[in-house]
Amino acid sequence: MRAFTAVIERCAETGLLVGYVPGFPGAHSQGETLEELQRNLAEVIEMLLEDGEPRLESEFVGTQIVQVA
Repeated sequence: MRAFTAVIERCAETGLLVGYVPGFPGAHSQGETLEELQRNLAEVIEMLLEDGEPRLESEFVGTQIVQVA
């Protein structure tokens, strides 16, 4: 079993949840619910892994709050 960190946002135009794995080309999907997005992302990642071990272009580190005046 492998685990990948996904970033999830809500599209302002469609209202859909959009998720992607930072640094993993092609690892992105969307869904109306978190559950649907989770299934869709897992399916995409499984298909990408069939081509072999991914060469990650970056690594997710975290989020940060930036305050401005």
